[in-house]
Amino acid sequence: MKKFKSAMLATSIASLLTLGAMQSVNASQKIVDTLSSQLRLNYQIVDNNAVNDGVDCAALGADWAACNKVTLTLKNTGPAITSKDWAIYFHNIRMILAVNNDQYRITHVTGDLHKLEPTAKFTNIPANSVVTIPIIGEYWQISESDVMPRWYVTSTDAKPKIIANTNTDSDNLSAFVAPLGEQWKISPNDHNILMTPESRYQRNSDIKKITADLLQGQILPTPVKLTIGKESITLNQSGVNLILNGLAKPSQLVLEKHFKQLNIAVTKQGFKVNASIDKTAFEKGVNGSYKLDITPQGATIVAFDESGIFYAVESILSSITVSKPQIINTLSVEDAPRFEYRGMMLDIGRNFKSKKAVLQLLDMMSKYKMNKFHFHLSDDEGWRIEIPGLPELTDFGSKRCHDLTEKQCLLPQLGSGPNSDNNGSGYFTRADYIEIVKYANARFIEVIPEIDMPAHARAAILSMEVRYQRLMKQGKTEAANEYRLLDPTDTSNTTTVQFYNRQSYLNPCLDSSKKFANKVISEIAKMHVEAGQPISTWHFGGDEAKNIHFGNGYQDIHVAKKEAGKGLIDQSVEDHPWAKSQACQTFVSNGVVENIEHLPSYFAIEVSKIIKNNGINRMQAWQDGVKFATNAKAFATDDVVVNFWDNLYWGGYDSVNEFANKGYKVIVSNPDYVYLDMPYEVNPKESGYYWAARFNDERKIFSFAPNNLPQNAETSFDRNGDAFAAKGTMDWPGAYGLSAQIWTENIRTEDKMAYMIYPRLLSVAERAWHKADWETNYQKDREFEKGKTKYVDQQKLLNDWNQFANLIGQRELTKLDLAAIDYRLPLPGAKIESGKLIANVVFPGLTIEYSTDQGKNWYSYNGPVAINNNASVSLRTATADHKRTSRVEQLN
Repeated sequence: MKKFKSAMLATSIASLLTLGAMQSVNASQKIVDTLSSQLRLNYQIVDNNAVNDGVDCAALGADWAACNKVTLTLKNTGPAITSKDWAIYFHNIRMILAVNNDQYRITHVTGDLHKLEPTAKFTNIPANSVVTIPIIGEYWQISESDVMPRWYVTSTDAKPKIIANTNTDSDNLSAFVAPLGEQWKISPNDHNILMTPESRYQRNSDIKKITADLLQGQILPTPVKLTIGKESITLNQSGVNLILNGLAKPSQLVLEKHFKQLNIAVTKQGFKVNASIDKTAFEKGVNGSYKLDITPQGATIVAFDESGIFYAVESILSSITVSKPQIINTLSVEDAPRFEYRGMMLDIGRNFKSKKAVLQLLDMMSKYKMNKFHFHLSDDEGWRIEIPGLPELTDFGSKRCHDLTEKQCLLPQLGSGPNSDNNGSGYFTRADYIEIVKYANARFIEVIPEIDMPAHARAAILSMEVRYQRLMKQGKTEAANEYRLLDPTDTSNTTTVQFYNRQSYLNPCLDSSKKFANKVISEIAKMHVEAGQPISTWHFGGDEAKNIHFGNGYQDIHVAKKEAGKGLIDQSVEDHPWAKSQACQTFVSNGVVENIEHLPSYFAIEVSKIIKNNGINRMQAWQDGVKFATNAKAFATDDVVVNFWDNLYWGGYDSVNEFANKGYKVIVSNPDYVYLDMPYEVNPKESGYYWAARFNDERKIFSFAPNNLPQNAETSFDRNGDAFAAKGTMDWPGAYGLSAQIWTENIRTEDKMAYMIYPRLLSVAERAWHKADWETNYQKDREFEKGKTKYVDQQKLLNDWNQFANLIGQRELTKLDLAAIDYRLPLPGAKIESGKLIANVVFPGLTIEYSTDQGKNWYSYNGPVAINNNASVSLRTATADHKRTSRVEQLN
């Protein structure tokens, strides 16, 4: 009987505990539901130079003693909130240095993820009221896109929910981000010009519209030699007959598709396009070279190789307009690419992009004769490719969600929010990747896979920790350690450039790290073989393996003599990556490396051996990944290629020579010219990061001289909008190539990806294929500076740009429309002069529209228009088919 009563009592207690737990969960969920629906959040950047407002940014530990003031407000639209059992998680690219409301605290979680929660002093959020939380953040925030969406609420054991007015995939964050107003400058020394309709009008003022007949027969990218005939050919309904001897069938099908996109049939009865390969017809053996003659009798192509045939046909397609696709001009072309490497890098680690988006990019690259696709497949925020035998990489490492233990997924980053149902998550299956490589191969595009290491490796590291834990529970100690990427003895306190801890750095001193590299490289190499494009180049990554707190903008708080303008931090508690790893300390003590800082370059050399053993003869890396190697001969592969990404105006015009003179092939990848994640123009509504440049527009990229970096000082400004001097002090053997990059930290959607890439990619393709007459040859010790030197023929540059701008506006954008590319539409320039609206646009041929009634009615602008003195003028541009318009801007 006693046993029965005891059992009954135990059951009752268990039931009560379960009921209590359920009630607690229900209460917690109610708090989350209430806050997420009842709160309206507002984020306002108050001052980007808080030091001028009495804030001691240096004492707060801000890099370069630069900090900003933000006012965060929480508007409660319902009853009072009294519970303290809640937290709001949010993404912020700036470290939070101080919170000036003692009822709340903000802590850094990892990466850009922060947590806002009530303190012990919290009383309540009163009913129908607004709570103000002043915040001090590091650096500055000069773009509305700096603020990330999907702020979410959590509570004990409750399902997190996104605060309603922050839940958006759009780049329009106006629902919770206040306009920046005057806060668009980095500092008082920022001399950039804000792009308004008036300033934009001035910038466009030297662009003149060219009549359509003068553009007939022009080809992009510009050929080495082009002679346009006086005759034109009218195609009949039979279209063209492609007789492309020597061109593989998959590539021929691509060209047929491109003709059909222009509504030109491909038949056996059409206008004949005959092609053949004859290497003896070319003095220089350059892949992609071709000769093209179009006469009324047909088109004849003689090419150096298969790609030459492909590019020659693309030149025919380029010369055709969408409005009159049946008209082909007679012409004669002799052409060859300027650079062997004409590339585009796409990052899908930060935010995943679909296979459809990748294939679309490859197709557009092929139309503009770009031939290298650098595929950034992993980063701290995500692993994006299936690797047989390592399922955790995709089961865990490809997903982001709110799991503080990080056993099921990586923590949210970059506005992805608490759930894994957006572009923060995703990966390519083995079959997907093979399809992508096949697609690229048919278009003469080499796919260069990059698995970034030893830094930017958090997704891989934590995935292998999940694997380790799984196998250890099964008692499989040896298998668990086979691919482990962390040294469990490592207690280093280090911070990455993007605010992760030591779990972001793969340990280069472990054999298991090398085994992991070999496993991944060998599996991806098998995919390439299956796709018919064996890997020619493997990208090691290698960038940013450092502790940001040892950067030049910080100083140790303990030093006796402090330098003004630097953040004060306790560097005595900071470590270089792997400094406290016993495995790496052994490496140093045994003389394997000179010091801890040399480990990334050591690991690059070790991985080069793995690459070579997998039959790959070329290794590529970001230049800082090899900076401590003696020279290119230190590596096992036949070639070592570096993406050079120093800012030009901070010394990159000369430091590029160091790598070339050490035997590396240099791909010019300067962020201040060819990073397509930088904004198009200086305007807070233009999204993009700006650490390297305030803008990279089509004109700036077109004017870039990639093979003579000092020259650019005569044609452009630095980040502050100031002139700078540039001089190369070493010999320069020439660049191997040019590559555009697009990092996707704040590019969450594919529409945004297209907006940021096009039409800028056309300028990159032009400079990669064609050397212009106004580009000067490199001369050691020749100094360039805007406004002081005159080595560049500015009139030739203007003439070239004017024609290029007209070709984009009158021809190329309509082709992008046909291809369903959501490219960026530039805003008009405009001013009121003598009571009339005068407007222009950077690409003549685009439709400018205006409204004088707040957008109720829109009219096409065809010339100066009289405007009532009291009228407010709205402006926008529209595509030729009027299906899309730019954002609307008001003329002051």
